Formats: sequence, structure tokens, C-alpha cells
Amino acid sequence: MLVPFAAAFGVLVAAEDLYLGYLLRGPEPGWRWFLLAPLLLAVWAVVGAATVWLGRARGWLVLATASVLPLLALLALAGLFGVLGDGRAAGWALLLLAGPVGCLVLAVRRPVREWTRPGRATRPPDQNRRTVRTR
Repeated sequence: MLVPFAAAFGVLVAAEDLYLGYLLRGPEPGWRWFLLAPLLLAVWAVVGAATVWLGRARGWLVLATASVLPLLALLALAGLFGVLGDGRAAGWALLLLAGPVGCLVLAVRRPVREWTRPGRATRPPDQNRRTVRTR
């Protein structure tokens, strides 16, 4: 039951990464090299959400690591705004923490880890194996 929520929070983390990239762009139109980091983080979060949704091996680990960097960046941003005295911006940064924290908490839960464990894939029944019948 937690797997769809973990995947949804992974997509939320990707959207927040793209939003932070949008905030980083300057007033001049065009592409800047530093916008590549939020874009790569967003792609990483979408890949993590997809691997968890599909039940791929160790997908929870990809999703958990995809939420750690935005979590640390938002904490640093909230701290910076707090030191600068901009309480409103610090509050918005703390509000954005809901995505990475929720994603990290859900990704490391046991049902999500078991859903993405390496040997979970269903195998076709062995034709040579005999069934034991009891009377």
C-alpha cells in the first residue's frame, strides 16, 4: 500500500527540484550551466519513483538517495534565509521540505524495501519439479 505513495512523493521531489531550478535561473533568457544540477536531480527522482513503482531491485535505494540531496539543499537554504533575516523565505523553504522528507521516510519503510528486493520477481513454474501430494 505504501509503494504508490512513495512513487508519488518521488515525483513530488522531482517537481520541487525543477521548481528550485526555475528559481535559480536569472533574469536573462537562456540556459545556464548551473541549471543542470536541479535537472539531473529531478531526473534521478523520476527514475527512483519509476523503479519503485515497477518493483525493480533496490529501487528504494535510488529513491531514498534522490531525496537526500534536495533535503540537504533545502535545509541549507532555510538556514541561509534564517541567518539573513528573511523569515518568509525561510518558511517557504521549510514548507518545501515536505516532499523530500516524505519521500525519504516512505522509501526506507519495510513494505517498499520488500517490494523492491532483488529476488522478488516471479519465476515461471519449473516443469521438472514434482508436486508432493498428501492423502
